[in-house]
Amino acid sequence: MKIASTNIASPVQLSWKGKQHLSGIYKKAKEQGIFLQPEGVVGDTIGNPKVHGDRQKAVYLFSTDTYEHWKKQYPRLDWSYGMFGENLSIEGLDEKELIMGSEFSLGKVRIRITTPREPCFKLGIRFGDQKIIDRFVAYGRPGSYAEVLQGGPVQAGDTLRLESEPEHGISIADFFSLWYGKEKDQDLLLRTLKLEWLSASKRKKLMGWVQTKKEA
Repeated sequence: MKIASTNIASPVQLSWKGKQHLSGIYKKAKEQGIFLQPEGVVGDTIGNPKVHGDRQKAVYLFSTDTYEHWKKQYPRLDWSYGMFGENLSIEGLDEKELIMGSEFSLGKVRIRITTPREPCFKLGIRFGDQKIIDRFVAYGRPGSYAEVLQGGPVQAGDTLRLESEPEHGISIADFFSLWYGKEKDQDLLLRTLKLEWLSASKRKKLMGWVQTKKEA
């Protein structure tokens, strides 16, 4: 996998259902690169820290391989990397092969893959169509958040090198399917709950889907 573009955003105010929301969805490429740190990307905007700003979501990776698909869906938009609010536009990122908890190096920088992106109304505003949320879920290519274990600068052309991969085998695509699917794979659900670094909010929601023997 290789970085095709590094992107950050200036803050914008979005109006949604009568309320104003600060957002960093309008990412633009920063050709000289960006600086990753455990607290997030230096100079980037986090509109809602409760949703996007914890350490497990310090940086957002999205696959450039999906762009052609979405360009066909929205041909009238002015396309450039960063359209999905990603900090790192990545060539070759495949959610089916991206194992949760895997660690990658980018030069001296080290990140750990955490959880997939969950689309919200801000993505709908960015694309001028709230239907993209359901389309995004159905397409199943959400990209992934990552925790920054060791900070530093990254730029287009940098290669992501796999340093370690957990044996549990749960991919970003697996988790995304579990999170949004109507039928909850109980084996996958129970294995996912064993992930030690899973956030408390994620763990609580997953626990609500666990079936008891009587329910089953």
